[in-house]
Amino acid sequence: MTHVTVIDGYIDEPGSLGVPPYIHPLVRAVYGAAKDAGAEPSYHTIDDLRQGWHPERTDVLMVLTGSAVPGRYIRASPASRREIERFLPSIAGMKILGGPLTLEKDIDGSRLFDIIATRDPASCLFDYLTDECTSNRWRTIDEWNRWLMIGADIVTKHRDFPQPLVAEIETYRGCIRYRSGGCSFCVEPLKGVPVCREPKDIIAECKKLHGLGVRNFRLGAQTCFISYYAHLDGTETPRPDPEAIEELLSGIASLGVDLLHLDNANPAVIATHPEESESILRSIVRHCTSGNVLALGMESADPAVVKANNLNATAEQVMQAIELINRIGRERGSTGLPAVLPGLNFIIGLDGETKRTLELDYEFLKSVLEKDLLLRRINIRQVIGIRRDFEGGVSHSEFLKFKEKVRETIDRPMLEKVAPLGTVLRRVYTEMNEGKTTFGRQIGTYPLLVGFSYPIELDKFVDAVVSGHGYRSLTAVEHPLKINKCSLTAIAALPSVGKKRAARILIHRPYRTKEEFVASMDDQAVGETIADMLDFSI
Repeated sequence: MTHVTVIDGYIDEPGSLGVPPYIHPLVRAVYGAAKDAGAEPSYHTIDDLRQGWHPERTDVLMVLTGSAVPGRYIRASPASRREIERFLPSIAGMKILGGPLTLEKDIDGSRLFDIIATRDPASCLFDYLTDECTSNRWRTIDEWNRWLMIGADIVTKHRDFPQPLVAEIETYRGCIRYRSGGCSFCVEPLKGVPVCREPKDIIAECKKLHGLGVRNFRLGAQTCFISYYAHLDGTETPRPDPEAIEELLSGIASLGVDLLHLDNANPAVIATHPEESESILRSIVRHCTSGNVLALGMESADPAVVKANNLNATAEQVMQAIELINRIGRERGSTGLPAVLPGLNFIIGLDGETKRTLELDYEFLKSVLEKDLLLRRINIRQVIGIRRDFEGGVSHSEFLKFKEKVRETIDRPMLEKVAPLGTVLRRVYTEMNEGKTTFGRQIGTYPLLVGFSYPIELDKFVDAVVSGHGYRSLTAVEHPLKINKCSLTAIAALPSVGKKRAARILIHRPYRTKEEFVASMDDQAVGETIADMLDFSI
């Protein structure tokens, strides 16, 4: 029997996440395709290679890796090209590469791989195993659904199974703007006319994964969730189908999940079809977990850049989408965060850009803040020339200054509105210790980084109360904080406390009641503020 080793290099794409705690759908499809072809697959990660693992034998080595949107990572990071070039020469067998790394310039000339699967690594592997041919095709809908079902059990081998693993779920491939070529920098339009999976098939996949023990799901692998199952009428803003989305979300939610989140949305579709979009947003609020984010592909507020790069939407359309999402999704949910909020993506370095572009981008963000609208995430990055090269009009230093200005004057006041002092965040997963500080995040789309100024046991869920704000992160203490048992550092992290007041609190322990605690404080107003955050058990 042919043995296939699947190496998960942690794919990171604009519409699909595969860096832990996420498992990418392509990894599951490849695993399923190998089994469907009669091969014996095994699953390993780039971390296994980093830690010295080496396959004893393999006939085919399938490497899935690449980062199309480099970011900051906490517990794991995607495989770099340098790592791949270091590890692979010592491994025997047919080598196939899949994922965003296939789009890098001169990867063909590296001679590391026998096959570069630039389209669909799953169908490429299946065809090689069954016909010994090197195809470059997209999988059929039947193959798509079958391979994801057959390969579902790979999740049990993932380092984060069962918690905090998040299964990334594909709804469709391609882009509704494929006729015009879509945005100049994006590869999704190259996949042609959108091909949607049926709601029943997606629900069946989630049910299979749920039966295996997965409890967290993210419908992230699409260019615009609002456009799922939309009727393609030849326009670039087809009318959405609220009924199909209600069927999909209610079906997944009925399984009894811990997390159901989404990702991308096209603001032009929302602005063009506000009634249908409102209906869909209400389905999202009804069935999804709060703390959800719809990332809007704005890219630029400069009309010249929008035109030169055939971007999704105008600044006016983006503002309409932000206003609608805020009106429907702003109410706070069980996680402690609003039900669903918009995120904004900005790309610097596109054609037609001038220094005035950054001014327009900043003016747009400032207007959002002044209108008291909430944004959950502002992503600012430089363009990666995958489809072609770009001639941006902004230097790297100007890009960095703009990014810093947004972080200082927009991100922080926005975060203070999204998660005010005293907000209780449910189920923060502790992930890393750095000195005496513990860092954790809620499981979900673009989670906020939460720092505890004292050590907490890792790999467990805790509730936390917000005690301070950074530009894009929070400081917090456990909720409720066991005031009679916790450390001085933990007490000092409470809002308006500090080291001196914490020392006085420590001296007067134990406290049996809220009233006793408040009465002991030098400032009873501060005591009243923090008393509800405390556990007075002895």
